Amino acid sequence: MNNLKKGILFATLFSGLFFISCSNDSSEELIGNWVKKSAFDGPARSSATSFVIGDYAYVATGYTGDVYLKDLWSYNSTGDYWEQKADLPGIGRSSASAFALNQKGYLGLGYDGTNKLKDFYQYDPSSNTWAQKTDFAGTGRYAAVGFQAGGKAYFGTGYDGNYLKDFYQYNDQANSWTLVNGFSGNKRRNATAFVIADKVYLGTGINNGVYQEDFWEFDPATEAWTRKRDIDKDTEDDSSYNDDYAVVRSNASAFAMNGLGYVVGGDNIKTIWEYNPITDLWSEKTPMEGATRTDAVGFAINNRGFYMLGRTGSTYFDDAWEFKPLDAQTSNDN
Repeated sequence: MNNLKKGILFATLFSGLFFISCSNDSSEELIGNWVKKSAFDGPARSSATSFVIGDYAYVATGYTGDVYLKDLWSYNSTGDYWEQKADLPGIGRSSASAFALNQKGYLGLGYDGTNKLKDFYQYDPSSNTWAQKTDFAGTGRYAAVGFQAGGKAYFGTGYDGNYLKDFYQYNDQANSWTLVNGFSGNKRRNATAFVIADKVYLGTGINNGVYQEDFWEFDPATEAWTRKRDIDKDTEDDSSYNDDYAVVRSNASAFAMNGLGYVVGGDNIKTIWEYNPITDLWSEKTPMEGATRTDAVGFAINNRGFYMLGRTGSTYFDDAWEFKPLDAQTSNDN
């Protein structure tokens, strides 16, 4: 073979390999599938809150754009249907906080259109009744996080006219609140939190118009906060980061399943990111297949993740979705 032919053959092979490589990079698809579930039976809303007991999720309160709500709905994850339950006895509200503790649901805080609230209620699913409990010990506030881990339950952060970073533990036996060890992170409202192996992971949110980049692990056994890798983009001194990190956001939703955490949606965002607590790294999954939304609700039931409600501008949603992180994306199941 003469030199001219060799050169042509080499150039052809090289360009072919280059084309294949570029094609593979550009066509790499994210993993995860969104499946549409039974639509929420109550009015479309944003800024609702939720707690999970057994096979059921309970979604309560929120704002329709006109009315602050006090209704409660249960979602049967096995049968994929909704049932209305007893209304919250307190005032209707949005941006409340909630958790489940010892087979009871707890809900408090929020905003009623005029006031920042601090009242607090217990829901008993066995009798479908509410009971008012001791008011939250901190200031009245909204857009705080609520969580339970290791049998201990907490409210913290939020907005009371100022951005906050304090945390209080609730003791259901004594019906009392206790201020706990200081959180070293930044003040914020509309953060997200999820629980993996009795440890809480908290991040995102906003403070004075700035999205927060710090990310924290809380161990209720020691009441110690440990700072993890920030959730911003790559830094020059840490090559383990993904250059395309875009986890920072506010008004998002979160849940955990199968030992991994998920943060989805938020202000003008429909992406979802998966957190691995072993590696302390994030990976992007298939974006939400419904409309982009903020102030939605996210929860997990028996290692199944759900995302629903929320709003875009003045449009309020009542659709519900399940996220399957290991499945390839398909469009014929929606």
